[in-house]
Amino acid sequence: MEVYHFAFPMPGESARLAREVEDGGWDGLLFADSQNLQVEVFVELALAVRATERLRLGTGVTNPVTRHPAVVASAAATLQAESGGRIVLGVGRGDSSLTFVGRQPASADVLEEFVSDLQTYLRGDAVHGHRLEWLSAAPPKVPVDVAATGPHTIAVGARCADALTFAVGAEPERIRWAIETGRAAGAPRFGAYVIAAVHRDLAAARDLVRANVGIFAHFSRGSLERLQPSDRVVVEAVSHRYDTAEHARSDSAQTTAVPDDFVDRFAVVGTAERCLDRLRELEARGLERVVVVGAAKDADPRQAVAARKRFAAEVLPELQRSPSK
Repeated sequence: MEVYHFAFPMPGESARLAREVEDGGWDGLLFADSQNLQVEVFVELALAVRATERLRLGTGVTNPVTRHPAVVASAAATLQAESGGRIVLGVGRGDSSLTFVGRQPASADVLEEFVSDLQTYLRGDAVHGHRLEWLSAAPPKVPVDVAATGPHTIAVGARCADALTFAVGAEPERIRWAIETGRAAGAPRFGAYVIAAVHRDLAAARDLVRANVGIFAHFSRGSLERLQPSDRVVVEAVSHRYDTAEHARSDSAQTTAVPDDFVDRFAVVGTAERCLDRLRELEARGLERVVVVGAAKDADPRQAVAARKRFAAEVLPELQRSPSK
């Protein structure tokens, strides 16, 4: 299984973080694209490319509303050429990047048109009669990965993208449903964003990631029928209380609506042994890649770094080995 780390890029930090992630043995690093919460993602990815040698790098994720497909394709293809083929382009309907500018997430139809145009540009072909004139065939084409939470976005990814990465939580049955839906639509590869924190104190692990669990629960509001009744109640409570101004804050009203048992199901928290068992169970369902979303953005930086290093030291090497070994 490939294991990526997810992060918010910050000025003066992205290159250092990329080196640390590469040295820690991770397969890749994805940076969020949310202009009001962080610095410009493609600038920080360029710095990360320069600071690393083997690490896969990309967006987690960009969107069809604040970005034009020709501009995104040009930026991604540039990074691909400069990195020697290490870029992956994650795309989704959009969340905080849109709500902070008064826009709603893109529809599945808008997302599909965007991904289709992206793929055309990245192959070197023309959209509306024009192509990226500078693009050569030297680097491999940038793979496009669609982040999906419901059947409509899963179908878009299956039709247009090179891979799907689910954002449906870490419950095995939800992952099974997502993979079966993707396979039925013809998708080739599957990954998942998985919120995780390694800590011997289960309560401490929960508190590190509870705000991120709230964000991902909010993502699930469009597919309530796919949730078990108890989880549906939590998702509805989170969405009812959701305040965009408090996005990703650990002390927000939406975060306080997330109970411990929901964190335990929706995320992967606790000891290294517990986390590894949970992730192996998801791998057995058919996942080929996990993108680990760690501590909340406003968590104590020392605790966040310690949790990331514990995952890299105690879980990552075992997860990257074949389960049969």
